[in-house]
Amino acid sequence: MIDSITFMKHEVRDIPPFQSKQSVLIDAPLEVVWEFGMDLTKIPSFHPRVFKVDLLSGKSRREAGVAYQCHLVGGKHLCTEKDVELVPMEKIVTVFPEDTFGMSKLLPDYRVETTFRKVNEHVTEVTISHYYSTPSLKARLFNLIGKRKIARETSATLNSIKAQIKREVSGDRE
Repeated sequence: MIDSITFMKHEVRDIPPFQSKQSVLIDAPLEVVWEFGMDLTKIPSFHPRVFKVDLLSGKSRREAGVAYQCHLVGGKHLCTEKDVELVPMEKIVTVFPEDTFGMSKLLPDYRVETTFRKVNEHVTEVTISHYYSTPSLKARLFNLIGKRKIARETSATLNSIKAQIKREVSGDRE
């Protein structure tokens, strides 16, 4: 028991400060929503800022250690994302080890937790929570403006996921 308590304290200490979270209710069973989120090749179909994904680890499905590179709309910027933790039907934790626009240098401990919660047999709640430190003045200034933009873009992504799953589920019924 002591080992697990020590482990949990260690884990909590390693998580950067919570910054924001956005949620959406999706009219689909947890299993459908989870399966949709596991497929990395679907990212461009729902992420408003991503038009292409390179599978750096050679895997199209999420798992701990899998890295992928997103090509952002406009063609100038890239960001590398890596899933570092995955709890089936519950949670995916993603970090951003590098990018071409400076976020990974400004917020080197940026982490995103996507959680899935079964509301009932036909509704799933998806929540994306953002964690990062703001140790420098530049990071704190960014956070004043960027935090709201991150929240808006995350909400847009969640609403797009909801719409995409709705199209797929209704397509299955036809």
